[in-house]
Amino acid sequence: MLSPLGPSGPGYAEAVVEVLVASPLLALFLTAALGTLAGAIPFGPLRFGAAGALFVGLAIGALDPRLGEGLELVQAIGLALFVYTVGLASGASFFRDLRKQAPLMLGAVVLLVAFAALVAVGARWLGIDAGLAAGLFAGALTSTPALAAATDAAGGAAEPAVGYSIAYPIGVAVTMAIVTVLARRRLPARRDPDPADPEAITTITVVVDRPRRVDEIPGIASLPGRDTGEVRVSYLMRDGEVSVASPNEALRADDRVLLVGAPGALDRAEAVLGRRVSRNLAHDRSVVDFRRFIVSNPDVAGRTVAELLIPLRFDGLLTRIQRGDRDLLATAESTLQLGDRVLVVVPRERMAEVARFFGDSEQRVTEVDFFSMGLGIALGVAVGLVAVPLGGMTIALGAAAGPLLVGLVLGHAQRTGPLVWNLPHSANLTIRQLGLVLFLAAVGLASGEAFARTAFTTTGLVIAGLAAVLLAATLLLVWWLGRLLGLSGPRTAGAIAGFVGQPVILGHVDSLVDNERTGAGYAALFALGIIVKIVLVQALVAL
Repeated sequence: MLSPLGPSGPGYAEAVVEVLVASPLLALFLTAALGTLAGAIPFGPLRFGAAGALFVGLAIGALDPRLGEGLELVQAIGLALFVYTVGLASGASFFRDLRKQAPLMLGAVVLLVAFAALVAVGARWLGIDAGLAAGLFAGALTSTPALAAATDAAGGAAEPAVGYSIAYPIGVAVTMAIVTVLARRRLPARRDPDPADPEAITTITVVVDRPRRVDEIPGIASLPGRDTGEVRVSYLMRDGEVSVASPNEALRADDRVLLVGAPGALDRAEAVLGRRVSRNLAHDRSVVDFRRFIVSNPDVAGRTVAELLIPLRFDGLLTRIQRGDRDLLATAESTLQLGDRVLVVVPRERMAEVARFFGDSEQRVTEVDFFSMGLGIALGVAVGLVAVPLGGMTIALGAAAGPLLVGLVLGHAQRTGPLVWNLPHSANLTIRQLGLVLFLAAVGLASGEAFARTAFTTTGLVIAGLAAVLLAATLLLVWWLGRLLGLSGPRTAGAIAGFVGQPVILGHVDSLVDNERTGAGYAALFALGIIVKIVLVQALVAL
């Protein structure tokens, strides 16, 4: 029965709270829904995204401490889904860039350790609780897995979540301000020259005046054992007959070939082969045709283009891979994933065979293999249980770093025998977002009362100020490190986004600088940073 005070009266509010307490599932998903709405609200160029669930959860959880009870399993499930899918998606680039960007990665580890040490010293000097200090560290670096590790290390106490929620918006705002100022600044970039212009992949037709083998063309992307290259040769017209060019074809004088690649690379290949003509061989699809096929066959996923033997199987050629919003030139060592859309040039009569080979089913790529996914997460949780004595404390990877580390390894491996570890790109993003929102909503509900007691007090202001000062100083050191290592401004700006670990900041950098090196810098530090932060935050709680 409604209170005499009406829907806006205290009696009505108490009744709503009691309903939420009686139905934790209702409270959780109401928080997730309102948090998603709040996360979409723009603050200038900034949106909090999934973190909106944390802030809404804190507000709702402050109404009654009972709203956060019994959500530990939800937190654990959400976190495991999030970090495991992050690991799967980052595994290939993490290990690929390990050697090339090792100095940057090592320097970032040193700076993370220095940042943790400064937080510990500042917290002790200012009288901040160890749990709050650990949350400050995780929040300033926007690391949700580090928050989970801090909460576990603190025995489930709310202080890490309180420190995190205060420092998180400070971390995002300070980082965005710094990259806005620095992203367009030029650095010497002695060891990081400009790549080819990031223009869309296109095609040209060239008449061969200087015969040579296809694998002798500069920048060719079809050499087995090499995951590099900027040009592919697809169509071949010889003596008036059109066919698919073999990767080891010997080109003759007066042959016409269709080259696929970035414009700059095509210009270089044209200069070596002959001269460009206006007629595009791809316009004649009467004998040789091309089409995009969806990779939905698990037997194909996790294998390289060279392993598929498309020229031998179908007299065809796989030239491009569309993954998410990116259209990539296929190299011999490019590894296919479920959900990829591959462009194959093949004789018209063999189209049906190629479709069956790749699967080409939209429905099948929406079906997640929960056996491999469940097994992978179980392995990650098991690895996280291993505790290592370190001095006077014990460090464990926990439910955050364990699944992340296993996800990185499995994402790099792609498949083991019949098991395909990687998820379709769209499924990975969906599961990742679901896990993150569930985790943050549950954490917010459980920490709301403690946040309300602390956030707007002198302690809360001190945490915010300390986070802003220490983070700004550390990010300037990351910029200095990039300059010292001879990296470019775009790569260093991306590295700053990866150091903090916030995709929103990477998106902001990309809006300022249109350069592929920003993503490479981000990928180099993102996954590594999560692991290091998880270890360091446990040390902060133990101090």
